[in-house]
Amino acid sequence: MNQGDTSSSNIPILYEDNHLLGIVKPVNVPTQEDSSGDPDLVNILKQDIKDRYNKPGNVYVGLVHRLDRPVGGAMIFAKTSKAASRLSDSVRSRSFRKVYLAVVHGTLASPQGRLTDMLLKDPKTNIVSVVPKGREGSKEAILDYKVIGTSNNLSLVQIELLTGRSHQIRVQFSHAGYPLYGDQKYGREVNKVGQQISLWSVFVGFPHPVTKEEVTLVSTPPSQYPWDLWPQDTVQL
Repeated sequence: MNQGDTSSSNIPILYEDNHLLGIVKPVNVPTQEDSSGDPDLVNILKQDIKDRYNKPGNVYVGLVHRLDRPVGGAMIFAKTSKAASRLSDSVRSRSFRKVYLAVVHGTLASPQGRLTDMLLKDPKTNIVSVVPKGREGSKEAILDYKVIGTSNNLSLVQIELLTGRSHQIRVQFSHAGYPLYGDQKYGREVNKVGQQISLWSVFVGFPHPVTKEEVTLVSTPPSQYPWDLWPQDTVQL
């Protein structure tokens, strides 16, 4: 097992064994191949494993969870189909924890709470909306949050996802009146073009698909504005 290494593709490795590869996803890299044609994380990691281990033929990298293109932080990938299947089971049974930090505009009315909404994705525009309960095609989205600190009319919020819907954190906080700093899609009215979205995957935890031991990946956001308004050791897991 390797921890704290850097792959040949310069992507930091948080955890690696024969079954799993945990990394820090760089911002603005798509998780998987999309219409942009830009290099995507799955194929970058396949090539990296091929290079580092001189593997002939095809390399397996299984996608277990996703991060939006502009979002960075901790991610786990499966190196075997068996590991991928078992990790997917962990996601479904909610024994797979995902914790994020986000910087949002405004001061939240409650220092901690739960957001529950029905979300509907428009596949043509790739935009997700909050819709009334019962709308055909909608899915329930649930997250818990707690406010870590406030500064400059911005709030640092720690979020634990209880469901894994597309754009969930961004849509739910925007709908609640607290759009994420830098989010061009769901906070255009308060953000400037070119700002980087302030959403980071800080913690991923799950039972190892083979050994059943608890695996934890931790990644801290970059020390740049607006993250640097607060100390880096603010995560309360």
